[in-house]
Amino acid sequence: FAFPEDEISLLVIVVDVNPIWWGQQAQRQPEFTLSKCLDAMMVLGNSHMAMARTNKLAVIASHCQDSHFLYPSNKLQVGDGNGDENTSSSGDGKYELLSVANNLIVEEIRSVMLKTEVRGNSNDTLLAGSLAKALCYINRVSKELEVGQETKSRILVIKAAEDSALQYMNFMNVIFAAQKQNILIDACVLDSDSGLLQQACDITGGLYLKIPQKLALAQYLLWVFLPDTEQRSQLLLPPRAHVDYRAACFCHRNLIEIGYVCSVCLSIFCNFSPICTTCETAFKIQLPQMVKPKKKKPKINV
Repeated sequence: FAFPEDEISLLVIVVDVNPIWWGQQAQRQPEFTLSKCLDAMMVLGNSHMAMARTNKLAVIASHCQDSHFLYPSNKLQVGDGNGDENTSSSGDGKYELLSVANNLIVEEIRSVMLKTEVRGNSNDTLLAGSLAKALCYINRVSKELEVGQETKSRILVIKAAEDSALQYMNFMNVIFAAQKQNILIDACVLDSDSGLLQQACDITGGLYLKIPQKLALAQYLLWVFLPDTEQRSQLLLPPRAHVDYRAACFCHRNLIEIGYVCSVCLSIFCNFSPICTTCETAFKIQLPQMVKPKKKKPKINV
């Protein structure tokens, strides 16, 4: 009779590999490149898997064209930790699964970047789609658990490029889906602040951190994002940042503070419209009533 294993801790890392932003970053700060960021990310992933035998890892590259699984990939079956195939054992006593994960991540990111073709003006990172793929993977892992097993899942987003207001609706759907499944979303922001990720971290209970020094990325990842929720209560972590709860209007995709909300589908607009463009509901508009002038009584001369 086999007893179920301990609780499984699944960490899904979504890393922003937008080639436009990283190309500009290489010109601004040549000492911090995409390869340096991936090295720091793999340090975090290796540390997470080495902390417990039941810890699992998944890495998703968020590109401006698609979302791609770096680990696990099709070359390694999900949950295969034996390392019998595709293992470059160096014989130095290193945990074989770490070598398998590192080699697969390097190979997959190389193939992703080699296939990159920047066309048109749509250079925004497809972060909402990457988060949706992460939720789907977490759901699949939870479905494959043995009877009696439980899983704790969280998502870490390493954000580079700026937010895209066009993804507002998809992003909010992902946030509330993660909240319903009790999945934390953490955010490590490399450049300008992200209002969407601030909302995601605040709603799901995760941590949001804009790192002050990019070269110290590995230290911030290990200090802030390696501990799970139970261990974070015992640590002195950075204070919570101010959350920008502005919504993006459905008509122009601009962030607004005051707008008009459809009472049927809750769509947000910056300008008033008698018909909702989302659900096509026509609103009854009360026109100002015309005040009839009072008739003057004729004066009677006595």
